[in-house]
This record gives sequence, C-alpha cells and structure tokens, in this order.
Amino acid sequence: MTVHAIIGGTGLTELDGLALRVAQRIETPYGEPSADILRGEFAGREVLFLARHGQPHRIPPHQVNYRANLWALKQAGAQAIIAVNAVGGIHAAMGTGHFCVPHQIIDYSYGRAHTFFEGDIEHVTHIDFSHPYDQALRERLIAALATEGVACSSHGVYGCTQGPRLETAAEIARMERDGCDIVGMTGMPEAALARELEIPYACLALVVNPAAGKSGGLISMAEIEAALAGGIGKARAVLARILG
Repeated sequence: MTVHAIIGGTGLTELDGLALRVAQRIETPYGEPSADILRGEFAGREVLFLARHGQPHRIPPHQVNYRANLWALKQAGAQAIIAVNAVGGIHAAMGTGHFCVPHQIIDYSYGRAHTFFEGDIEHVTHIDFSHPYDQALRERLIAALATEGVACSSHGVYGCTQGPRLETAAEIARMERDGCDIVGMTGMPEAALARELEIPYACLALVVNPAAGKSGGLISMAEIEAALAGGIGKARAVLARILG
C-alpha cells in the first residue's frame, strides 16, 4: 500500500484526525526540515504529515528549506506527496474559496536552493519536467473533489513568486499574460525536488484571495484568514476521501 505524505501549507499546520504514532526529527545533508514528520493513521491509512512553514507557522516562503523537507519525507518512506497550497486567484474562474488542481507551473522565484544535483556529484542530471505534476495523483484529487461536491478546476497554471510580500497589480497582469491562473509562493522548488527524488507529487490549491488588481480593494490578512477557515475543512475532507 502506497505511503502518502501530505505537506500542509498556510492554514494547514496540523492535520486534524491524524492518529499520531510517532513524530520523527530526521537529519538530512541539507539541514533541518521545517518541522518533525508526523507518522500516523488518517482515514484508515498510514500517512506522513509535514508542516511546510513549521509548527507553529513561522517560516516565510523564501526561507523554507525545501531540500531538507523533501529529503526527509523520502527517508521517512513517502511514496507519493500531496501538497496543500493557499493561493491567490488570477483567472476569473479562480474566486475565493475555489479549489484548483494545477497541471502546470511557472517559476518566478529566485535564490532558492532548487536542486539536489549540485556540488560533488558523479554526473550532471537533467530531469524531465515537461509535466510537473503526477497525472494519476491529479486525477485522484479531482475525483475526490467531485465526490465531496467541492467546486474545483481540474487544470490551472500555478505561478510561483518569491514572497514574502504579495505581488503588485502590474506583476499579476504580467503573470496573467504569461498564462498563470493562480499565484502562490511555495510551489517551487518543491515540485521539482519531488521529481528529482522520483516521488509522485500533486498540488491541491485553495484560493484565499483575489490576486492584486483583481478586486476593488486591497488584500487583507483578515480576508485570507476567513477564506482559510472556510476552505481548510473541505481540504481535509478531500484528503480523507483520496486516502480512505
């Protein structure tokens, strides 16, 4: 039976319903992961859980040790990864509270340690990243969303920015011209590192606010927190459905 790992983003620093068996602090060649890896039973299945931003939420997107996180999950036995991400909506269909299972990603981040293939290595490796998300895992997520009756988009392009600041309206306009449907700060290099480790990886994105310039007012944290409160329960239900 496949051991799934869940990487929880903003709003999902704990996995309610996880019957915890052990919390593992795993040392990696790349430093410490964001938090202990929690191993337990969720929806009747063995599951690993990692809070991307730490527990409590304290690590900004550009300072997450993505390499340590992915390496630790691999060492803990993860055979598939579902990443939960809070994002802003760019496309008109991506309203607050909407879910998206992206099929593509554009990376606008910079300065992040983004590969395991560097330093003293035997040979240069170029992974194929044409399709950054595992299709079979995506299809299972889409089916689980449909079964739960949760409104979602089965395709979308995730634009990953550096953070921790939110984007300007002009940056969002540029991203829209590039074809981005949603914007977040943690999609990369996480997805690429999972591919380097040959772990199937898919993203469950919850839209928590209209992106800059897509509404009549400024983006407020109160708005984001309200959307998280309304959507994370649905995300947990979807995760339970896909794992049950």
